[in-house]
Amino acid sequence: MNRFPHLPPLPLLLYSYLATEILAPFFASFLIMNSVFFLVKLIPFLNVVLELNIGFTDFLRLFSYLFPNMFLYSMPMAAMMGMIIAFSRLSSDTEILAFKANGISIYTILPPVIIVSMAIAGITGYFSVKLIPTGEIAMKQLLFQLAKEKIDKGIKENAFTEALGDVVVYVQSIDKTTGQWHNVWVSDMRDQKVPSITMAKSGSMVGDSKKMQVTIILENGSLNRPDGTYTQTVTFDRYQINIPLRIPSIIDGTDVTQQAISSMTMSQLQEVITHFGRESKQGREALVHFHKRLVLPVGCFILSLLGLPLGLQARAGRSAIGIPLGLGGFILYYVLFTIGKNIAEESSGSVWMAMWFPNLIFFVFTVLLLRQTANERPLIPKILSHAWAVFITRLVPPLMEKLRAWIHLPVKKLIKKSTLNLRQYNKTREELLGSGHLTSGTVHGNIKSMACHVPGCESYSCQHCTIEFKNMEIALQAGFTPCNTCKAILEKNSTLSTSDQALP
Repeated sequence: MNRFPHLPPLPLLLYSYLATEILAPFFASFLIMNSVFFLVKLIPFLNVVLELNIGFTDFLRLFSYLFPNMFLYSMPMAAMMGMIIAFSRLSSDTEILAFKANGISIYTILPPVIIVSMAIAGITGYFSVKLIPTGEIAMKQLLFQLAKEKIDKGIKENAFTEALGDVVVYVQSIDKTTGQWHNVWVSDMRDQKVPSITMAKSGSMVGDSKKMQVTIILENGSLNRPDGTYTQTVTFDRYQINIPLRIPSIIDGTDVTQQAISSMTMSQLQEVITHFGRESKQGREALVHFHKRLVLPVGCFILSLLGLPLGLQARAGRSAIGIPLGLGGFILYYVLFTIGKNIAEESSGSVWMAMWFPNLIFFVFTVLLLRQTANERPLIPKILSHAWAVFITRLVPPLMEKLRAWIHLPVKKLIKKSTLNLRQYNKTREELLGSGHLTSGTVHGNIKSMACHVPGCESYSCQHCTIEFKNMEIALQAGFTPCNTCKAILEKNSTLSTSDQALP
């Protein structure tokens, strides 16, 4: 029975159907992405495993502590991809069109989308705030425990143990029940050329996971320390040797055994901020990390909602463009997040503004896209699309032309140079010899115009005059005809010759 008769009943069947459609691709995407992250993390992780000779059970425990950090980045992307894939399928199969035909608008299907997004964001927030610092502390303790177990296994009766680096331990006997050592001999070569020798009747070893060191406790013995040509001998009832452990703990460029900001709880971060002050380097670093743990879960919620309008861009017979758009949006979000984080760490401006700016931008963008999709309008408003079209048609062509000219200019010079070289290479023998390659005084013939030229003609040394004759009679017999200038010269010479013959 409906307790609120003035309110319409909730379409719970529709909500459960949409939630199922969203969660199925979400889990598939989540599994694929974490498999990729697993392979990326596995390679540097193997160095630690092989160095400490870790068993399969401890390997699973150790690697499980890395999962919260992986989930912090894989869950937002999986949520966005799951949302895009789900609504792309609904839109491609015209189920969204059927919803609209039955009066179900985009705003009606928003509640399950918001609920699923908030649930995923809440889980991401739990990983970010609680499990990441807990996992890093547990990893540090487990690495220390594994290293200490390796040392304990290396200390055997009547054998020298070099598992502690420059400290060599010899134990005559070990009590199997209490683990107490008897008749202990220790050689300490740290920071000295000649070792210090310590002998004791009994001893034991304890560990401190916070300081990442082991302490050898010796009782009833003597310490022999070299001092030049002399040796100092000191007897003691109780003597401690502190040895820092050198654990192969660099995983993906990070030393997981160091007490870092990332392993602090939220209350510890607030204590650091209060103790050092917000403007100090330590306080600002803690404040940035405090906001980071809150920003990313909220960003997960926003990216999940963004998948709804992007997924609805798919149509029957049209490729789903939401997936590449979603990947681009995801990359853009983390680029902006990284820029904001760097600004917050290095500048003196507002930390919360720099850290929350990507979420603010993407939230406004998501609301606008949801509104455009609900009103069945294109994602990009007409004003922006018109401005983009103007930009493309008016500004891009001149820029492309300048770019093309800038790129082609050296190419044109190269082509021109190559053409000149080619022309020089292809010149005929006569062109290479020049205009004076024929004998002076002979009749020169132009093989193209079949005209012949005599000395005194302006075309006597033309470029195409490549053949010569002993006299004009031979040239005429070869089919060549004198040019008009040459005819005038020949007539003039003939007249002068006739006049000379007429003289007594």
